[in-house]
Amino acid sequence: MSFTFTKEQLQSIIGNNSNLDGWYEALSSVLPEYEIDSPQRVSAFIAQCTHESGGFKRLKENLNYKAESLRRVFPKYFPTDELAQEYAHKPEQIANRVYGSRMGNGDESSGDGFHYCGRGLIQLTGRNNYTKFAESIGMAVEEVPALLETFEGAVKSACWFWKTNNLNQFADAGDILTMTKRINGGTIGLEDRIKHYNHALEVFSS
Repeated sequence: MSFTFTKEQLQSIIGNNSNLDGWYEALSSVLPEYEIDSPQRVSAFIAQCTHESGGFKRLKENLNYKAESLRRVFPKYFPTDELAQEYAHKPEQIANRVYGSRMGNGDESSGDGFHYCGRGLIQLTGRNNYTKFAESIGMAVEEVPALLETFEGAVKSACWFWKTNNLNQFADAGDILTMTKRINGGTIGLEDRIKHYNHALEVFSS
C-alpha cells in the first residue's frame, strides 16, 4: 500500500507556506504516479525540493543579477565590466545570453534562453529538458513554461526529473550525497538537504 502523509506533517516539514493546500494536494496526487511512495522516498523528495525551491516558494530561476555578480557567476558570458553593466538587472536578456545556443535552445536572439529558463521545484532548464518532459506527459513544449509555475506542474516536473535520474534508488539507500550530486551537479547545500531529510523522516515516523 502506498505511503500517505497528512497536511499537518507536510506543514511541519516545509514550514509556513501560504500555498500549503495547493502543495499538499499536488504532492499527494502526483508522487504515487512516480513510485515516490515510501517514507524514505517522500522524505528525500520533499527535502531536496524544499532546498531547491526555498521552502516551496520559488518556482522560477532568479536571473536579476547585478554586474559584479554576472562577472563572478558567468565569467565566460560576461568577460568585461562593460558587458556586465549592459546586461545588469535585465533577467530576460541575461537568460538569453547565458542559455542561448545550448541545451537545445536557439541563439541569443531567439528568446529561448528566457522562455526555457529554470522552472519548477527542481528547476527544469533548457528546451531539450522541457521537450523531454512535455513528451512524457503528452503536452506541447510551448505550453510547458506556464505549467511549471503551477502546483501540479512544478511537482510533476520534479518527479519526472527524479524518475529520469533514478533517484528512488538513492532514497531507498538513504544516500543523500549521491542524490544531491545528481540534482545539483555538486554538493551545494548538502547540509541543509540532509537536515530537511532527517526532519522529514522524523515527522513521518511520529
